[in-house]
Amino acid sequence: MFDNFKSNILKGDFDSQLKRIYITDDAVATQRERYVSLVEDYSELFGEDGELHFFTAPGRTEVCGNHTDHNHGKVLAAGINLDAVAVASKNDSDIINVKSRNHAMNTVNIQELTPDVNEFGKSDGLVRGVCAGFVERGYKIGGFNAATVSDVLSGSGMSSSAAFEVLIGTILNYLYNDGQVPAEEIAKIAQFAENKFFGKPCGLMDQTACAVGGFITIDFNDTENPIIEKVPFDFNTCGHSLCIVDTGADHADLTDAYAAVKNEMQSVASYFGKSFLRELDYEDFLGKIKEIRKEKGDRAVMRALHFFEDNIRVDNEIEALRNSDFEAFKKNVIESGNSSFMYNQNVSTFEKSEAQPVAVALAVTESILKNKGAWRVHGGGFAGTIQAFVPNDMLSEYKTKIEKLLGEGSCYVLAIRPVGGSIVF
Repeated sequence: MFDNFKSNILKGDFDSQLKRIYITDDAVATQRERYVSLVEDYSELFGEDGELHFFTAPGRTEVCGNHTDHNHGKVLAAGINLDAVAVASKNDSDIINVKSRNHAMNTVNIQELTPDVNEFGKSDGLVRGVCAGFVERGYKIGGFNAATVSDVLSGSGMSSSAAFEVLIGTILNYLYNDGQVPAEEIAKIAQFAENKFFGKPCGLMDQTACAVGGFITIDFNDTENPIIEKVPFDFNTCGHSLCIVDTGADHADLTDAYAAVKNEMQSVASYFGKSFLRELDYEDFLGKIKEIRKEKGDRAVMRALHFFEDNIRVDNEIEALRNSDFEAFKKNVIESGNSSFMYNQNVSTFEKSEAQPVAVALAVTESILKNKGAWRVHGGGFAGTIQAFVPNDMLSEYKTKIEKLLGEGSCYVLAIRPVGGSIVF
């Protein structure tokens, strides 16, 4: 039954839909094979009954606003051209079956929508949580079978878990709600699922970038109703590629380091009787630095300085993109990275000061791209990845040199994709 469907994909009958997502002809050709293989996965798992539809949700990259969201700041983020894809069909039951390639089957009874601590950290919990979020907001849910595959790199700061959550929400949106659930609402549902059903107290940036796609800015001044806006900029016109470089450092045992950034920023806010830095006037803070240093410490002061200045840089980068001034954009990327390194101090930890892989990767990248590209720590920092905007005529040179240092395959060449969570066809 599915042979004609696969044949039509390979013949290019759906190329216009694929190109809307993946932009280039070369990428579309690759995706044809990927989508056909997913149909084969589905037929092996669930047989060949049902009406199949494809869905996609991208990974994300943080561009500016490093460690600002947890103090109600501003961020600039973007969806990338690595994604989680599902082929799914209604199954006329109260059961959702999701099988991700190389992972166990997730089977969830949607009549049971309360958090289960035994599902914390597991995909079952995310599926159940997304369903619960839909119901809580008055949307419809129902059973379906889905086969999925993802090339969003786990542990890379590209938010593979957020992509999965948004993918499940996108399936429910189009199978049971006629695609009427706004992308921003799916992002909030995905965050709810991760917080309440997965046991991870994440913010909203990752899910929003995955759900909306393209460059987006988020103002978290009101965290219940953040202001989300797409920034109109065609990344394919700027003559650069986005590289995410894996430094080989492990995120394990960094919970305290991440928590300290948030806590020290909030300690400065508490000096003024406030809960978050966004509630402070910058000039009032600057006028009290001498007293704050004595009570809260120097690192807390520097992290607060980073917060205020990175909020300003978010606005600067947005203005640069709107004006198609990519040179000004890169200048602010570098300034944000330097501020993260020097003031927010989330490039290396004091506990393991002899190991500084992120710092080394940044230093080597600067030596290659100085006066030509841009670079900064990516995501939460301390370990993991860096981000670089590399001129296309230097891409081969940069990839060769950085992989000589960090190992073959450590440099991922990406692009900003314009489409977030979506039905493909």
